[in-house]
Amino acid sequence: MRILLSNDDGIDAPGLKCLERVARKLSEDVWIVAPERDQSGASHALSLSEPVRYRSLGDRKFAVEGTPTDSVLLGILNLIPPPRPNLLLSGVNRGGNLGDDVTYSGTVAAAMEGTLHGIPSIALSQYTIQRENAKWATAENYAPDLIRRLVTIGWSSDVLMNVNFPDVSEDKVGGVSVAYQGRGKPGSVLERRVDARGRDYYWIGSTRTNESISDGSDLSEILAGRITVTPLHMNLTDQEAYESLSKALK
Repeated sequence: MRILLSNDDGIDAPGLKCLERVARKLSEDVWIVAPERDQSGASHALSLSEPVRYRSLGDRKFAVEGTPTDSVLLGILNLIPPPRPNLLLSGVNRGGNLGDDVTYSGTVAAAMEGTLHGIPSIALSQYTIQRENAKWATAENYAPDLIRRLVTIGWSSDVLMNVNFPDVSEDKVGGVSVAYQGRGKPGSVLERRVDARGRDYYWIGSTRTNESISDGSDLSEILAGRITVTPLHMNLTDQEAYESLSKALK
């Protein structure tokens, strides 16, 4: 099995090193094509106004001056010779990709790009309350078997898998839960600062409360200490609205 690895935290991220160890338990044919720098929050962005460059870091490992989507594209269409990868793994992200956060996630977007190219793709994230204390051992311990099980089961070609590991030690994990994408109460933060010339500038951040989290959602299950698996569909059409509008606009 040929596996392509990417992420949005960058080529030197500890989560990518964790994912490489996971992938090498599954296959000897592992390729790594990831952004040169941290691209968190890049979502499914493409670099269209500037060239995309890369550098080789050794056998089957490349750093790309671009987004996660750029990296996956370059890997599939240029850097990896035939045959194409059988599996794309994106992550392991530092922090969860849960609820509405998936719309911002470069980790999820890399898996989306793989899916668009017909490659079964899985996004993996290590949920953490304190970023500096991410429990990588939890993801590393549980990911290999979970990936094997998912690949054996299989899924539709227009679906990707979004996996999140809870912020607990490996011996405290409460199992695996298939969960739907939840909705939390988002809180966007704009931190205003002033530069040396007296001009305003801002840092954008986010906070999330635990209000309005529905039972059975990825958000509630991760807080309960369970690994979440959420199948995400590439078709964003809302069927109920589609049907009602089709009748109303005849």
